[in-house]
Amino acid sequence: MDSAARRLRDAANEHLARCEPLVLLIAPLLALLAARTLHAAAAAVADRGLLALAMAAIKLLPGVSAYIDAEKRKVVDQLQSGGTSTKSSLRTELPTVGLSNEVISDLETLKARDVTWQGKCSGTVYIAGSESEGHFALVNKAYSMFSHTNPLHQDVFKSVAQLEAEVVAMTAALLGSKEKSSGGQICGNMTSGGTESILLAVKTSRDYMRSKKGITKPEMIIAESAHSAYDKAAQYFNIKVRRVPVNKEFLADVKGFKRCINGNTIMMVGSAPGFPHGLIDPIEELGELASRYDICLHVDLCLGGFVLPFARKLGYPIPPFDFCVKGVTSISSDVHKYGLAPKGTSIVLYRNHEIRKHQFVAVTEWTGGLYVSPTIAGSRPGGLIAGAWAAMMSLGLNGYMENTGHIMEVSKKIQRGIEDIPGLFVIGKPDMTVVAFGSDMVDIFEVNDIMSSKGWHLNALQRPNSIHICVTLQHTSVYEEFLKDLKDSVDTVKANPGPISGGRAPIYGAAGKMPDRGMIRELLVEFMDTSC
Repeated sequence: MDSAARRLRDAANEHLARCEPLVLLIAPLLALLAARTLHAAAAAVADRGLLALAMAAIKLLPGVSAYIDAEKRKVVDQLQSGGTSTKSSLRTELPTVGLSNEVISDLETLKARDVTWQGKCSGTVYIAGSESEGHFALVNKAYSMFSHTNPLHQDVFKSVAQLEAEVVAMTAALLGSKEKSSGGQICGNMTSGGTESILLAVKTSRDYMRSKKGITKPEMIIAESAHSAYDKAAQYFNIKVRRVPVNKEFLADVKGFKRCINGNTIMMVGSAPGFPHGLIDPIEELGELASRYDICLHVDLCLGGFVLPFARKLGYPIPPFDFCVKGVTSISSDVHKYGLAPKGTSIVLYRNHEIRKHQFVAVTEWTGGLYVSPTIAGSRPGGLIAGAWAAMMSLGLNGYMENTGHIMEVSKKIQRGIEDIPGLFVIGKPDMTVVAFGSDMVDIFEVNDIMSSKGWHLNALQRPNSIHICVTLQHTSVYEEFLKDLKDSVDTVKANPGPISGGRAPIYGAAGKMPDRGMIRELLVEFMDTSC
């Protein structure tokens, strides 16, 4: 072996001796550059796909980019065609003389232009009844009492600090904090909504895992049904998303999650239920996986946090979903949905204080003094905290149980009613109050356009093409009207297939088939840029 190695070395030296010294110096550098280029190309293909890269190259051709921009403009104009207000009618300067109490009249005029939403919207408004009485009036009064307060100034507004602590504690109790298996340290904060709760949970998991494992190139694993707020968090906090297709039951694929776990994985996400189809992911199995690999598991209970605990008490077959599940490290739950609190109230919870500490931002070098903040916002509206507290305290366990019974019953009636409409099918087996449905006979987006013309506002979904209704207390008295209108809409599309004037079915249909998702992303950004 030694002689063979010597012969090989001598042959190599003899060959290299014929080369110019400069070549010997440059060759390794060029090889390194080539390797880095190939690695970057492979990463780009893995991240964006060959088709997206090919489309990007095509756009560089003369005239192609201008043509695509013009076509995008047409689509954006069509998307905006349903709006009733334009930027040209907006006020752009303060009135020379203040309007005083006249502004209330102006607000009433503007509000009167809103569409009729009572009972007609999927989700959106979760409180039943008139805005001027009942629960609406109660939370509005609570808000107005504390509209000037700010929990940033805890030394001044001690009442608001207490209200927030109680809202968090009561929510935690619903989600397992009183159970021994939770560890007895559940803690959290109020936020402005589900998205902020999710952003904080992701940021906290990232920093916690960096401290615990030294992970500097973080990745998180989500099902393709997980809320888009996780993509927003990934963009904000420089985290790579590994998106796993759902299984045949439209649930998070645990085996697929396991295949994605590596040394950079900081967290996984499970939904209870997921926004698209109202299905509860296998949280227990995900918890086992998180425990085995010592990574974080966030459970998205933004929709289910104020339904599932009560549905379980009512005897519905609800699988485990909260801090009683080993491996769950954080939970988000919206109070402004089925908690019936004013808009802008959510909760983010953690299994213990050691994890939550990574949510906070502390600044020691500011000339304005020492600063520490628990959430993304510094100043926060104390009125919303008071409104959430008032909602929870006024309803109590019996109120939430009664409400949950009503909406769960109506959800099941809507599900059965949809299944009875020829040509429609329900996606998966809904666990809660979201019912998604598609069709193998008609264009479901054309059905949605007809429903829109009847005043209904439903959510369009993709993969598969479908729509859903998120059932609230607003629907308990109109669900029969909904089912009748839905059947009539299906019959209309069967008799007269094809898009209606001003409908969005062609756009949604084309978006679902378009392989270049980058172009879809550009359309969405263009639409948002011209809409706000």
